[in-house]
Amino acid sequence: MAGTARRKSSKVKIAPFDVADHLRTPEDMAAYLDAWLEESPDDTAGMARALGTLARAKGMSQVAKDAGLSRESLYRALSEDGNPGFATVLKVVRALGLRLRVQTA
Repeated sequence: MAGTARRKSSKVKIAPFDVADHLRTPEDMAAYLDAWLEESPDDTAGMARALGTLARAKGMSQVAKDAGLSRESLYRALSEDGNPGFATVLKVVRALGLRLRVQTA
C-alpha cells in the first residue's frame, strides 16, 4: 500500500435553515413580511406562519408580553394550524415594532 493515502472519513453536519436566525432588524422583518404579502397575498395560514417566524426572531416570550398575550396562545395562533384573528395580527405586528400600511393595488 505504499503511496496510497488514507482518508479520514468526515461527516459534514448540516443544520436546518431557519430564516428567523437571519431577521435581526425591524427593516429585515418588514422586508420579509412585505415579500410574503407580495408573493402570497391570499395565503392566510402562510401569513400567520410568517408572523410566527418574526416572533421567533424577536423572541416569542417578548412578543407575547408586548402583545398582551400568553406565550402559549401566541404559539397556537401562529402555528401551522393557527388562525389568528385580525386583532391578534395587529397586536403581534405592533409588538414586533412594525405597522401595516395600505397602498393601491
